[in-house]
Amino acid sequence: MRPCHPVRLFLVILCLAGPFSAVPAPALAGQGSAAKGDAKAKGDAKAKDDAKPKDEAKSGGQGAGGASSGSEDEVDTENLFGFTEGSETGKKGEQEILLDSVGRFSKRRAGPGPSHYGVSNTKLSYQFDPAENFSIDLGVFADVRSVRNIADLPDKSYGTFDGASAEFKVRFLKASADNPLGLAVELRPRYARVLPIEGQGADIFDMESVLQFDIRLVPDTIWYGSNISFEPSVGRLRGSREVDRSSTFLWSHAVVARVGKDTFLGPELRYLRAYDGAFLNRFEGHAVFLGPALYHRITEKAFVTLAYSAQIAGHDRDPSYTRRAFDLSHFERHAVRVKLGLEF
Repeated sequence: MRPCHPVRLFLVILCLAGPFSAVPAPALAGQGSAAKGDAKAKGDAKAKDDAKPKDEAKSGGQGAGGASSGSEDEVDTENLFGFTEGSETGKKGEQEILLDSVGRFSKRRAGPGPSHYGVSNTKLSYQFDPAENFSIDLGVFADVRSVRNIADLPDKSYGTFDGASAEFKVRFLKASADNPLGLAVELRPRYARVLPIEGQGADIFDMESVLQFDIRLVPDTIWYGSNISFEPSVGRLRGSREVDRSSTFLWSHAVVARVGKDTFLGPELRYLRAYDGAFLNRFEGHAVFLGPALYHRITEKAFVTLAYSAQIAGHDRDPSYTRRAFDLSHFERHAVRVKLGLEF
């Protein structure tokens, strides 16, 4: 039979009386300690439960499909869009080795007979982040080309060292669950040794300025990226005092979607204008490029970006080519980009 409440109260009083109690109390004291431990554990659990929503709110909460904002932040938009580059920078102290190769193929034939145009410009670079929202990229270039029977270009076949560059990137806005827009500005001073189209030896200095921004259209699923670029260039041909001045304007757009856990795919559209003169002085031609871009995270620290772009429209102001559909004097017909990155 269970004791009534007065008996329970009497037993508790005897326990509190200590060693002088006539009733043995160790078992009851142990039960009291266990009760206190249970109460403390419940209190701690309740405190953790109360704090949990605050911690989740602090980290941005859950994204679509149950993915946390932390997983969204791990998507590297800098290399996500093919020829277009996103606004992301690494965390302070992060480092990266990049192998970035752009191949340009096919131009207007000069006459009957076999002809081909193939140029590969490859950059090997070391990128590091000395501070939050700021990255530096130091690179060296190699130029390999094979040109035969192409209008207005001499036949050439060689490979050579093509100068060095330094790139400085500052991020002003970081994309997050609350703010889907990322914004950065990058300056790319470069010294080159080969004219990019003609392939002649020269001493060339250019300073590309790029506005980079990207938007999370659908959290953790679809991203949009865009670049606006101005690149003035001044060079002196070797063996003569002839000076070459030119400039290029670029506006690119890309949309990629997550098609796998670590794979992203989408279309990319680029619009380029070529000018004679270092400050967009005289318009010479323009071209529109369209193609797919693929980004795949190979491992946690390695990735590959692949992109193909074909000229689908264009116009050359040269009177000899005004009726032609494309601008193949200043731009190629096809372009391919392969970028490999290793983070550490």
